[in-house]
Amino acid sequence: MTERNPLGVLSGPEKAAMFLLASGEEYASKMFAKLQMEEIKEITQTMSRLGVVPGEVVEALFRDFMQRVGGASGLVGSYESTERMLGQFLEPGKLATIMEEIRGPAGRTVWDKLGHVDEAMLAAYLKNEYPQTIAVVLSKIRSEHAARVLASLPEEAAVETVLRMLRMELVQKDILADVEETLRAEFMSNLARSHRRDNHEIMAEIFNYLDRATETRFFELLEQRSKESADRVRALMFTFEDLVKLDGAGIQVLLRNVDNSKLGLALKGASEKLRELFFGNMSERAAKILRDDMETMGPVRLRDVEDAQVMLVNTAKDLAAAGEVFIADGKDDEMLA
Repeated sequence: MTERNPLGVLSGPEKAAMFLLASGEEYASKMFAKLQMEEIKEITQTMSRLGVVPGEVVEALFRDFMQRVGGASGLVGSYESTERMLGQFLEPGKLATIMEEIRGPAGRTVWDKLGHVDEAMLAAYLKNEYPQTIAVVLSKIRSEHAARVLASLPEEAAVETVLRMLRMELVQKDILADVEETLRAEFMSNLARSHRRDNHEIMAEIFNYLDRATETRFFELLEQRSKESADRVRALMFTFEDLVKLDGAGIQVLLRNVDNSKLGLALKGASEKLRELFFGNMSERAAKILRDDMETMGPVRLRDVEDAQVMLVNTAKDLAAAGEVFIADGKDDEMLA
């Protein structure tokens, strides 16, 4: 008779939930920080349903973990695992640049690359192609990405593409090769050029991290040498007061991602318009608490206020890069992710 396995038929999420609970809050929080949002949701939902876990099961879980780790002859690193890890803390643009350099142009297919292209950008290119070509492209990329591209196409082109995809048989190798070559020669090369960042944009990001006094001093010096460059950098900078460009939903997302003590400190140096934007997107009780906290702070150092404001700005930019908030650029009705 075989020995009973205390782990039984536990699922992966159940094992992960038990492991994190048994690890304690300090270590669990560090591990949670490495997970994707969907993984966090799945594990926390599983945690809430666990109930009482017998000690023998917990012991067996850790024993199993130690055997797997201790028995491993090595670790396997891959492009995908590296990309997932870097994606935890790098914005999409920087991540794409690094991964492209790691693997090189020959290491990834056109279809892999298209899977990371913004759907609106890809749709804007494909709308000028034959419906049959669009059908081939959409059949080769991930379904969820194809759906977003399809929704971004002009209605007539989208419907015609759907009909072609429904009637499409196995694509011949030579036709597929032609489509790949066209995409590589035209779209992907143009995309690479369009992603090459302007030097003024890079400098604007650097200036965003300067304290107010240093920023002012540098602008004065730069204006003496090149007023045009100074004006371009200033126009590209995203400042604390630019947070007024966030809509109500964006402000609420930002509020969920910042510490209240930092928020109160940052708002100490904000315009009344920006203060009211934040207060107006909080519950009446939360707004009152924050106002009271700001009043009881008393005098605060300008440098501390500026540091808190920089933290809020960078959090907003990270959220925008992740597509969680949208920042209006002030031109017409367009929105910038």
